[in-house]
Amino acid sequence: MNPRLPIAVVTGGAGFIGSHMVDLLVSEGFQVRVIDNLSGGRLQNLGQHRGNPDVVFENKDIRELSADDALFSDAKLIFHFAGIGDIVPSIDRPVDYMSTNLQGTVRVLEAARHAGTVRKLVYAASSSCYGLASELPTTENAAISPQYPYALSKYQGEQAVLHWNHVYGLPVNSLRIFNAYGTRSKTTGAYGAVFGVFLAQKLAAKPLTIVGDGTQNRDFLFVTDVAQAFYAAGISEFGGRVYNLGAGNPQSVNRLAELLGGEREYIPKRPGEPDCTWADISKITRELGWRRRVAFEAGVQTMLDNIEYWREAPVWDSLSIAQATKTWFEFLERGGTAS
Repeated sequence: MNPRLPIAVVTGGAGFIGSHMVDLLVSEGFQVRVIDNLSGGRLQNLGQHRGNPDVVFENKDIRELSADDALFSDAKLIFHFAGIGDIVPSIDRPVDYMSTNLQGTVRVLEAARHAGTVRKLVYAASSSCYGLASELPTTENAAISPQYPYALSKYQGEQAVLHWNHVYGLPVNSLRIFNAYGTRSKTTGAYGAVFGVFLAQKLAAKPLTIVGDGTQNRDFLFVTDVAQAFYAAGISEFGGRVYNLGAGNPQSVNRLAELLGGEREYIPKRPGEPDCTWADISKITRELGWRRRVAFEAGVQTMLDNIEYWREAPVWDSLSIAQATKTWFEFLERGGTAS
C-alpha cells in the first residue's frame, strides 16, 4: 500500500454501483478499502483490481462493524452503498431490511464518527421514499411516502445519516438514486430490477416480461454517471445536503424493450409502484456541477455488449414472477400502505 494516498472506504464495494465507485476512486488516486459480505456483490466485479495493493477487500457484514473498526482508520471519504437492494422480497422480510439498511447504516456512521478523519460520508438513498409521487419532475422537497419496507428502510437510513450530521457534526451528503442501470447489476435470485430480468430473458430467447402496459416511465441513469455524482458529493464543500440523482429524462419500459429487441409478454401491474419516476436534478447540477454523460441509447448498447455477465442469472417468466410477487399483491392491493 502507498501510505501517501488518501483513503476511501466503500461499503458494498463488490456490488453494482459500489464496484464502479471503486474504479473511479482508484483512477482519482485513492487507496480504497472495500467492505462487502457478498450477499449481493461479486468478487468478479473487482477482478480488474486483483494484485493492486491499494485496493483492500474485507468480507464483512456492516451490522458487525465496531465503532473502532480499523478499516475506517484515517479514512477521508466514505461511500455507503451496502444494504439489501431487492424491492419485492422486502414485503416478506421486513426485519432483515430494517436490520441491514437502518441498523447497518448506524454501524457505518459510528465507525465513521470514531475515525475522526472523515471529510465526507455519502449515503446511497433511494427515490422510493417519494412513493407514488404526484409532483413531476420530483424535487427534494416532495412529500415522503414509502410504499413498502425497502423504501422505508432506505429512508430511515437517510434520516440516521442526517441525524449524525446534526448531532455529531459528521460531514455527510445523501443522494436519492432514481433508476440506476449498467454493467455489473445484480444476477442473484431475487426478482428485481428490469434490466437484469430482461437481459437474462434475452439470453435464454424468452419473451421480455413487461409489467403493466409498458408505458410507465423510469428515470434511468447509467452507473458511471451515478459514481461521478457520488464523487462530486464527496469532494464538495456542501454538507448535510440531500440530492436527487437521475437523468432528468424518463424513458418508457416499452422503449427499453424496443432497444433490447425480442418478443414481449405483458403481466399485471404491481400496486404501490409509480407510473413515472422523474428526478428534478436542478439542485445537484447547480451545487455540484454534475452532468449526465451517458445517453440512454448508448448505455443500453453497453449492456448488450456485456450481456454474457447475466448468463447465470435466473430466467423469470410470468408464472415464476406471479409466485415471487404473490405476497406483494396480497398486502399492497389492500391499500394498507397507500394514502
